Amino acid sequence: MHYDITPCTKPRQTRADKWKQRPCVMRYRAFADECRAKGLEIEHSGQKITFFIPMPKSWSKKKRAEMMLQPHQQTPDVDNLLKAVLDATHKQDCAVWSVWAEKRWADDGGIMLELMS
Repeated sequence: MHYDITPCTKPRQTRADKWKQRPCVMRYRAFADECRAKGLEIEHSGQKITFFIPMPKSWSKKKRAEMMLQPHQQTPDVDNLLKAVLDATHKQDCAVWSVWAEKRWADDGGIMLELMS
Protein backbone atom coordinates (compact mmCIF):
# COMPACT_ATOMS: atom_id res chain seq x y z
CA MET A 1 0.00 0.00 0.00
CA HIS A 2 1.36 3.46 -0.91
CA TYR A 3 0.92 6.51 1.32
CA ASP A 4 1.52 10.04 0.04
CA ILE A 5 3.42 11.11 3.14
CA THR A 6 6.86 12.71 2.79
CA PRO A 7 9.22 10.83 5.11
CA CYS A 8 10.68 12.71 8.05
CA THR A 9 13.11 11.83 10.84
CA LYS A 10 12.39 12.20 14.54
CA PRO A 11 14.48 14.92 16.20
CA ARG A 12 16.04 14.62 19.62
CA GLN A 13 13.62 16.26 22.01
CA THR A 14 13.95 17.89 25.41
CA ARG A 15 11.39 18.67 28.08
CA ALA A 16 11.16 22.20 26.72
CA ASP A 17 9.81 20.82 23.43
CA LYS A 18 6.46 20.27 25.16
CA TRP A 19 5.83 24.01 24.89
CA LYS A 20 8.62 25.26 22.63
CA GLN A 21 7.81 25.11 18.95
CA ARG A 22 11.11 24.32 17.29
CA PRO A 23 10.61 23.83 13.51
CA CYS A 24 12.13 20.32 13.47
CA VAL A 25 9.82 19.16 16.26
CA MET A 26 6.75 20.74 14.68
CA ARG A 27 7.64 19.09 11.32
CA TYR A 28 7.89 15.67 13.04
CA ARG A 29 4.60 16.17 14.91
CA ALA A 30 2.84 17.07 11.64
CA PHE A 31 4.37 13.94 10.04
CA ALA A 32 3.20 11.73 12.94
CA ASP A 33 -0.30 13.22 12.79
CA GLU A 34 -0.46 12.61 9.04
CA CYS A 35 0.67 8.97 9.47
CA ARG A 36 -2.08 8.33 12.01
CA ALA A 37 -4.71 10.24 9.98
CA LYS A 38 -3.97 8.22 6.83
CA GLY A 39 -4.08 4.92 8.74
CA LEU A 40 -0.46 3.87 8.24
CA GLU A 41 0.09 0.65 10.20
CA ILE A 42 3.32 -1.29 10.56
CA GLU A 43 2.99 -5.03 11.20
CA HIS A 44 5.05 -6.71 13.92
CA SER A 45 6.99 -8.70 11.33
CA GLY A 46 7.33 -9.54 7.66
CA GLN A 47 6.89 -6.11 6.14
CA LYS A 48 9.00 -4.18 3.64
CA ILE A 49 8.96 -0.39 3.99
CA THR A 50 10.19 1.75 1.12
CA PHE A 51 10.74 5.45 1.76
CA PHE A 52 10.58 7.67 -1.31
CA ILE A 53 12.69 10.80 -0.81
CA PRO A 54 11.79 13.80 -3.02
CA MET A 55 14.48 14.89 -5.45
CA PRO A 56 15.69 18.49 -5.15
CA LYS A 57 13.87 20.91 -7.47
CA SER A 58 17.25 22.30 -8.53
CA TRP A 59 18.23 19.06 -10.30
CA SER A 60 18.06 19.05 -14.11
CA LYS A 61 15.48 16.93 -15.91
CA LYS A 62 18.29 14.66 -17.09
CA LYS A 63 19.60 14.05 -13.58
CA ARG A 64 16.07 13.56 -12.23
CA ALA A 65 15.42 10.91 -14.92
CA GLU A 66 18.71 9.15 -14.09
CA MET A 67 18.07 9.11 -10.33
CA MET A 68 14.37 8.11 -10.39
CA LEU A 69 13.89 5.13 -8.01
CA GLN A 70 17.64 4.72 -7.53
CA PRO A 71 18.87 4.00 -3.99
CA HIS A 72 19.09 7.12 -1.82
CA GLN A 73 22.56 7.04 -0.25
CA GLN A 74 22.61 10.31 1.70
CA THR A 75 21.14 11.61 4.92
CA PRO A 76 18.60 11.05 6.36
CA ASP A 77 19.62 7.54 7.39
CA VAL A 78 17.12 4.75 6.81
CA ASP A 79 17.18 3.78 10.50
CA ASN A 80 16.16 7.30 11.52
CA LEU A 81 13.28 7.28 9.02
CA LEU A 82 12.17 3.90 10.31
CA LYS A 83 12.33 5.07 13.93
CA ALA A 84 10.15 8.08 13.10
CA VAL A 85 7.49 5.89 11.44
CA LEU A 86 7.49 3.30 14.23
CA ASP A 87 7.27 5.97 16.95
CA ALA A 88 4.45 7.71 15.06
CA THR A 89 2.38 4.55 14.58
CA HIS A 90 3.04 2.47 17.73
CA LYS A 91 2.76 3.32 21.42
CA GLN A 92 5.20 0.48 22.12
CA ASP A 93 7.30 -0.11 19.01
CA CYS A 94 9.32 -2.79 20.84
CA ALA A 95 6.72 -5.30 19.56
CA VAL A 96 8.01 -4.87 15.99
CA TRP A 97 10.71 -7.49 15.55
CA SER A 98 11.28 -7.85 11.81
CA VAL A 99 11.22 -5.10 9.17
CA TRP A 100 13.02 -4.60 5.88
CA ALA A 101 13.51 -0.92 5.03
CA GLU A 102 14.98 0.93 2.07
CA LYS A 103 14.98 4.47 0.70
CA ARG A 104 14.86 5.59 -2.91
CA TRP A 105 14.74 8.81 -4.89
CA ALA A 106 11.38 9.86 -6.36
CA ASP A 107 9.60 12.94 -7.73
CA ASP A 108 7.37 13.11 -4.68
CA GLY A 109 7.79 11.84 -1.13
CA GLY A 110 5.96 8.72 -0.04
CA ILE A 111 5.97 5.56 2.03
CA MET A 112 5.13 2.15 0.57
CA LEU A 113 4.33 -0.91 2.69
CA GLU A 114 4.49 -4.45 1.30
CA LEU A 115 3.99 -7.79 3.03
CA MET A 116 6.89 -10.16 2.53
CA SER A 117 6.08 -13.78 1.75
